[in-house]
Amino acid sequence: MPLFHKSKKTTKKKAAQDATEKDTVITFSDEKILIHDESSASDASGSNNTSVTTSSTANNSPSSENSKTGRSFFDSYADVRERMEALSLHNKMLYAYHQETKSSSGDNSSALAEHNTEPIIPIFVAWTTYFAYAVFTFVGHIRELCARIFNRGRYLMNHSKSNNPSDNRSKYAPLLQSFKTFYTKRIYHRIQDCFNRPICTNPGAHIHVLERISHDGNKTMQVLGTFDEANISQDLQKVYTSGKHYALLDNKVTRKCLNLGSYNYLGFGDDWNVSCQTPVLNSLKGLPVSMGSSRLECGTSILHSKVEQIIAEFLNKEAALAMNMGFNTNATTIPALVGSGDLIVSDELNHTSIVNGARTSGAAIRCFRHNDSDHLEEILKEAIVLGQPRTRRPWKKIMVIVEGIYSMEGEYCDLRSIVRVCKKYGAYVYLDEAHSIGAMGATGRGCCEYTGVDTKDVDIMMGTFTKSFGGMGGYIAANKAIIDMLRKKCAGSSYHNSLSPAVCQQVITSFEVSFVGYMSI
Repeated sequence: MPLFHKSKKTTKKKAAQDATEKDTVITFSDEKILIHDESSASDASGSNNTSVTTSSTANNSPSSENSKTGRSFFDSYADVRERMEALSLHNKMLYAYHQETKSSSGDNSSALAEHNTEPIIPIFVAWTTYFAYAVFTFVGHIRELCARIFNRGRYLMNHSKSNNPSDNRSKYAPLLQSFKTFYTKRIYHRIQDCFNRPICTNPGAHIHVLERISHDGNKTMQVLGTFDEANISQDLQKVYTSGKHYALLDNKVTRKCLNLGSYNYLGFGDDWNVSCQTPVLNSLKGLPVSMGSSRLECGTSILHSKVEQIIAEFLNKEAALAMNMGFNTNATTIPALVGSGDLIVSDELNHTSIVNGARTSGAAIRCFRHNDSDHLEEILKEAIVLGQPRTRRPWKKIMVIVEGIYSMEGEYCDLRSIVRVCKKYGAYVYLDEAHSIGAMGATGRGCCEYTGVDTKDVDIMMGTFTKSFGGMGGYIAANKAIIDMLRKKCAGSSYHNSLSPAVCQQVITSFEVSFVGYMSI
């Protein structure tokens, strides 16, 4: 029995879409967009016959009364709702249908115009920022000089009294001697209380952060704990307790903060105790926390096989391989797929895990401008015509690597154009969906679903279980021959400890909760 099936409601919806000959209607708060798409990502010709029609609709903003239920509710995003929907519409038209939106609403047009314009940093802000760095650097060098002259300073190490043999400068060169060390000591330590704070709650929308103190000018930090343990004055205690974000957790002083630093796309960091706790803890009754082996040896359990089957059917691929770490999924898979005599064509903004994997592979590397399919086509033409350097022999294979959502910029991949160019010139497509799987597309199937690209046109699909599914690790989905090869040749499968069975159960449960209308397991 297949793991995924569409519910009756979804089947009726699909039948209605088929009846309108691939016409898609997208309704926002102020307008309705009718999209008639006659093109397909699988067409090598690259023609795009997409027509977009916009029309104003009645006011149906979320803050208004619900006509079906007769209830009203408060929209916490009401002040930015129009802008959010305008930007969402712009991205959908640009990356999925390659059309600029034409709206009769003046507000939406102004929002799109603002979105298309690079933000301009005022000259005063830029000048004062660079001036502050210059002052910190200058003062830092003065303090370093004074420490050497007077042989005193909090960062000055007395090597003659050290018990470490490597601190003997007559035999060993300094291990840490660079601007990074200077930056850490003289600039970062001044503000390090803002970073690396330990949290003591689940990583949901709000978190409790442990307060810390320093007795040596922020060189080292200690957890404050309780007021009695810290032995601080009453006046300083009032500084903590008077703040509106002050809280006590297990009698330890904490600060309630808005969490902007955790991967929690589907919200499992907020309600894990309700949605996932029972099945995940029950998995430990029959399986250990760690398998104590790599996947190639004794590290595969029934839960590993189940996760891989779910991923493969969810993405409509023949097979999948689950790994223990998202970073290593890219860093170890790419060298297993390409090597000497191969060519990697990478988007210039790809993640560092892709960069490390590409450099380790030994393949030649070319970069194309971010999301620029025309530049990609130029590189592929040149690579095919000129071949390898010196010998001019044809490349053994060419692989184009892109991301579904570029994590540092938050931009969507123009996947439809990328796939069209790659199919035209016979290049393989490697898609990193670390940030798009589960949270992008109508049913969470990622960038391919969002842009209307068939997953069969993407040769290698990579993703992680960290961002959307509340777990850890990553996966590779492809045809069975590729996955069978990776199980033996990929270092992440051959040498790395396998994914914890408890994490496998977390992934399985998150799929059951998030995609209940599409799963039957």
